[in-house]
Amino acid sequence: MAGSGAAHLHLGKLNLSILRDFYRREFLECIDKCTGTKALVWDDGLTGPFGLIAEASMLKEQHEVERMFRLEASGLPSSNVQNIIFITRPKLHLMEIIAQCLLNEEMKGGFVRKEFYLVFVPRKSLLCEKKLKEQGVYGSFASVEEFNLGLIPFDSDLLSMETEESYRECYLENDFTSMFFAAQSLMTLQALYGSIPYIYGKGDCAKQVVDMMRRMKMEMGGVEAQITPQIDNLLIIDRTVDLLTPLLSQLTYEGLIDEIFNITNTSVKLPPEKFVTAEDKKNAKEEALSEPKKFILNSADELYAELRDKNFNAVGVIVSRKAKTITAEYDERHSAKTVGEMKQFVSKLPHLQAMRSSLGIHTSIAELVKDFTDSDEFLDSLRCQQELIHGIDTDKVNPYIEDCMARKESLTKVLRLLCIQSMCNDGLKPKVLEYYKREIIQTYGFEHLVTLSHLEKSGFLRPHSARTYQVVRKTMRLIVEDINEQTPTDIAYVYSGYAPLSVRLAQTLARPGWRSITEVLNLLPGPKVEEVQQIPMGLRKRRASVTSSQSSTGEQKLTLVFFLGGVTQAEVAALRFLAQQDDGGTDYVIATTSIITGSRLLDSLRENIQPVKLNPF
Repeated sequence: MAGSGAAHLHLGKLNLSILRDFYRREFLECIDKCTGTKALVWDDGLTGPFGLIAEASMLKEQHEVERMFRLEASGLPSSNVQNIIFITRPKLHLMEIIAQCLLNEEMKGGFVRKEFYLVFVPRKSLLCEKKLKEQGVYGSFASVEEFNLGLIPFDSDLLSMETEESYRECYLENDFTSMFFAAQSLMTLQALYGSIPYIYGKGDCAKQVVDMMRRMKMEMGGVEAQITPQIDNLLIIDRTVDLLTPLLSQLTYEGLIDEIFNITNTSVKLPPEKFVTAEDKKNAKEEALSEPKKFILNSADELYAELRDKNFNAVGVIVSRKAKTITAEYDERHSAKTVGEMKQFVSKLPHLQAMRSSLGIHTSIAELVKDFTDSDEFLDSLRCQQELIHGIDTDKVNPYIEDCMARKESLTKVLRLLCIQSMCNDGLKPKVLEYYKREIIQTYGFEHLVTLSHLEKSGFLRPHSARTYQVVRKTMRLIVEDINEQTPTDIAYVYSGYAPLSVRLAQTLARPGWRSITEVLNLLPGPKVEEVQQIPMGLRKRRASVTSSQSSTGEQKLTLVFFLGGVTQAEVAALRFLAQQDDGGTDYVIATTSIITGSRLLDSLRENIQPVKLNPF
């Protein structure tokens, strides 16, 4: 029962609508346990992910869901439903809000007429249950359930768990719960698409996930889904293996939209002025015209599917060419003379109108992005990044970073550049690092000492150590000169000359194999993982040797690349580019704990401590 909004999910090499339908069925079973009319109370962080697996209209029409509310401290709006279901992540501050809602209902006498249910996503938490008991409301629930939502299909080749804090949790708080969920998600995938014969990984968390999968498999006691494997290889990449890539400014169309406006669960909110038509102005109220415009961005939009992974410098040419094609197709109506020709034109009309609407939207989005990329602030920052990744003057205080601090520009921007310099110099000299720290504390406030400590603890800032970046950069060809942004021949086009190390590792694994880069793998943090999962004889695909990237049937292999700690849209674009190459031999499906930008990644490590103002009298 795939919804119309997800028709594109079955178009990839792996039919991801199967996974979507699996989670949808599980969720509907979960809420249908209570009979009668329902109101769903959503933790705000879950509305986006759940919107991708179960549409609100279907819940209302088929499952007696009459109302949906946001979980807010102000309490629940009045409603006449029989059941109220709280759907929440296991976070302590949310338990306080839920407790407040229940206490308010008790005061209003709502307990007489209603049943209350609690659903934790993805798992129950003993700490949260204890918190609810302390607040005296745990006994108010008719039942407490859990719904194991794992990898959510975002597109026909992209899955995300949307656990945005996973990097912070693992590397700052030593909390590896999200890695357990990652392992559990992979087991669900194998239950639906067959066991994955070959598993590779690099990094501490990658090893943890593989170890957890092995334990989960043992606990199943050999009871596995008897399905012919649809995925040939699993590659798990720990974000710590390549911290530089997400810090750099992405230069693909989708990457830039994400950097500037933040794409959340495949949708983006944009300033309305570029999208308001004369008709809108005539009919709409003033407030409606000032509200951000929301757009869904996925491959169901034909033009977006073509533009998303292109370097932004190539977007204008494609949009212009598409506009001419659409105009030419519209003009065909003038030459249609026979009834048959008219009928043929009319049959094409809905598609043409959809294309023209899409063209208008993307022309406006491209203009917004261009305003940003043409700004001196962006170009100066990009120039600084390019110098740093080429190893120019990385061992001393950078004048541009110094200027940014003097102008008190965004702290996230300053930290991002600072961390890039640290990566490209294999750490900073103690004198340089102390200078930067002192300037940041004096300019932005002493409370940022904690943030700087977090960046050091999690590997982004560090004192100078042995030179590994230069060796990795040279061996893995991370810098590619004279890149062609219009018709690229190398993945480095996504950063206009820099190839993401994470994607180079995937490319090398496909051909010629990791044995060719043993020295580099030893220099990168964390252990290397290689494991073979036994597949019953009757279920094995006929295949060539392990190192071959094509099966013996001549079909391309399918590799699932799982990024622990987040992936950028530019890395996704680079993997899609590899899949399109004739000599790549491998198609890719990309999975991740969350989709990140450098700013979002660093912001997750920042500590928002409010300085206390002391009264001198």
